[in-house]
Amino acid sequence: MHTEAATRRAWIVLGGIHLLNQTASRRPHDLIVLVRVAPQEVIVPSTTMVVRWGALGDCLASALTAAGTTLANRQVVPGSTLFPDSIAGPALRAMVGDAAAPGLVPLCYLAEHHDAYHVYAQIRFYSEDACFLRITKEPIGAGPVEALHWLEPALAAHAASALRLNNHKRYFHTHFAGTELEFKYSLTPGTDIWATAMELLKALRHGALDGCRPEYRDELQTYFTENHLFDVVGPEEGLGYASFVRAADGGHVLKRKWYAEDTFARRERLSPNVQVSPGGFEEYLCEEMGLQVQAMPPFRRVRYDVQCESMVTGHIYGIFLDHCSLLAAPDMVLSQCEVEYRRSRSLLDNDQDTVLAEMDRIGSWLQDYLTARGLAQERTYYSKRTFLRDAVAARPDLGAAR
Repeated sequence: MHTEAATRRAWIVLGGIHLLNQTASRRPHDLIVLVRVAPQEVIVPSTTMVVRWGALGDCLASALTAAGTTLANRQVVPGSTLFPDSIAGPALRAMVGDAAAPGLVPLCYLAEHHDAYHVYAQIRFYSEDACFLRITKEPIGAGPVEALHWLEPALAAHAASALRLNNHKRYFHTHFAGTELEFKYSLTPGTDIWATAMELLKALRHGALDGCRPEYRDELQTYFTENHLFDVVGPEEGLGYASFVRAADGGHVLKRKWYAEDTFARRERLSPNVQVSPGGFEEYLCEEMGLQVQAMPPFRRVRYDVQCESMVTGHIYGIFLDHCSLLAAPDMVLSQCEVEYRRSRSLLDNDQDTVLAEMDRIGSWLQDYLTARGLAQERTYYSKRTFLRDAVAARPDLGAAR
């Protein structure tokens, strides 16, 4: 934990679920429970913050009304018993009564800053843990925490952004829409990408990349696809490639990318549910889209995505471990590691420059990580399109494969 965070005081604030989802009006007698905890931020101030109930130890909890009336003085509550099955546990129930306990949820996390507080709103809540997102640019509510000077501005800030804080996806925007940003690293032939992905995920869990952790509740994604890629050779403004990625329902996703040479940033567009049979791919591109294309050998792609979330900025990056092999020549393999910007979970940061700076930091860390293990040495722009071109140059008989 960041040393600055260790000197601060912090609280988990509990209250009725209606204070978040607005299913009932706020009332002066609404219950507020203050649970004193050790500071939980990875770095100060964070954007995203995760609390694991079982790691909190014994906590001091007190209950009062939203009007400031004391209902229960400080009592020791084990953190691990706060929310079994996501319902207030026996210690909380004894404090607040059986009638109020069922609707009690974490409302926010308060981080003391001098005599005021940064507020992190709860966006995900489970029996094991909860995820909070900072909603204050500057500390609010100066004064003793029990005075509740922070409560009204905190609830007002949450209400102002409720559509983003309460939505089912819990992420709010994507920078560089329609553009793919990625660094690539060619892996040593024979790299076990599953073992590498698991070790990388373990390293992130244990804080090897400063300020970053695996994405909350979405640490790993796996892909197994067949791809039919066509090199777009004309018209000039359409150079790049078009790839049909087979979907589980029998249809295809059409991935279109525009670039003349392999680069860091490339324009892209995904078209889901394209209903074209494999034998009709080239005709579709030529007749329906007006492209001049050259078929590349079909390939199988196995990919493990380690999802990396910056707790500092809220930006989320995918670190992909990728194994591509030609269907007609399985011994011809491209193994790569990529880091790509995915999306941002933040109300406060809308600066694209922070993405580029953070990507460069993560990319440098990843390069050092891979190099130390003998898996890669430097960044590359070598892409699957270039790999397929090289494969055809080495094996002209593969050029006609479909």
